[in-house]
Formats: sequence, structure tokens, C-alpha cells
Amino acid sequence: MHRSLVPLAALAVALLLVPAALAARVSVRVEGKTQSLFGPLETRFEAGGSALEALDAASLRGEFYYHVTQSSFGTYVDQVGRYPAGGSNGWVFKVNGASPPVGADKVELKDGDRVLWYWATFGPSGGPPTLLLTMTRRNCYRVVSENDAGADRIASSAVLRVDGRRVRTRAGRACVGRHQGLVRATLAGAVRSNALR
Repeated sequence: MHRSLVPLAALAVALLLVPAALAARVSVRVEGKTQSLFGPLETRFEAGGSALEALDAASLRGEFYYHVTQSSFGTYVDQVGRYPAGGSNGWVFKVNGASPPVGADKVELKDGDRVLWYWATFGPSGGPPTLLLTMTRRNCYRVVSENDAGADRIASSAVLRVDGRRVRTRAGRACVGRHQGLVRATLAGAVRSNALR
């Protein structure tokens, strides 16, 4: 009897390791209506295999609430934090700057992917662009605006915010000088950027 338990124990261990092997190491950021809810620095961690599982992993780490409902189009995130979707407002996501044409539970993530969940108000031309901030050299940054297809455009009117100061960009670029806090980019009508040191 003891020998028959060995294969069962090996099978149990293998089944426990399979989900960990399928989990992608990604960054997850959640931008709420008025503030960042999770991951402004886009730190990478094991977050599951789909964009929905990444939101779930972030909610556990960040201790925020989200709700999923089923619709005729499939699984739909209808609330994150205090704001439920309604009318022309709702919760959407991007992977590597682009909005996938399928539901979050159908998007398979790969190591290194960037997942962004955000509150959006939709108009005739779709949802708002999202901002991506990168460092070009010490204390200098570049801001681009990403549309739903993931195409980048210079965010020429973006403003960098750091240590209570506002620094205007020229052609999406600016140097902020010495600073202590995080640097973020904002632009009217766009979702705020990730944060950098």
C-alpha cells in the first residue's frame, strides 16, 4: 500500500506546480477615476496566465475590490474599487499599450508583458489614450500617448509632476532636475502615466 501512495504523491506535487509554471511574470497597473489604485511603478511579479488573472493577483496584493459579471460578450469587469461601470463609463484594459479584441480572461500573458487596467469614459471616437513615461537619461523623461491599437504618438502637451512641481514638456520631453519623489505624466483627456523615480 505504501508503494501505491508514491505515484499519487508525485501526481499531486506535479498538479500543484503546473499553475505556477503557467503564471507569467508581468507588471500590472490599475488607474482609477481619480488616482492610482495599484502598481504605479509597474513592478513585475507572477500574475497568472490571463489579463483577468493579473487583475486578481493585483487585487490580492493591493487589497482592492473588483467584480466580474457575465454578459453576452463573455466575462466583463464591471467594477474596480468604488466605481461601477455604467453608461459610457467603465473598466478596460491594455496589454503592452494595446486593447486586445477579446475579453480579459482570453488574453494569454507572456513574461515581460505590461498590463494596464483603467477607468475610461467613452466618446464618439472611443476611449481615452493612455500615457507611457520612459526615462531618456538621468532626470530626463519622454511621454507618449498610446491609442487603443497601441500606436504611440508624442504627448507634446503633457505635464510632468514631481515633488509638488509641474514641469511642461516640449515635444513630449522634459528634464525635471534633482528630485526626491516619483515622476508622473498627465495630459487632459488621457489616463495618467506610470511612475518613475
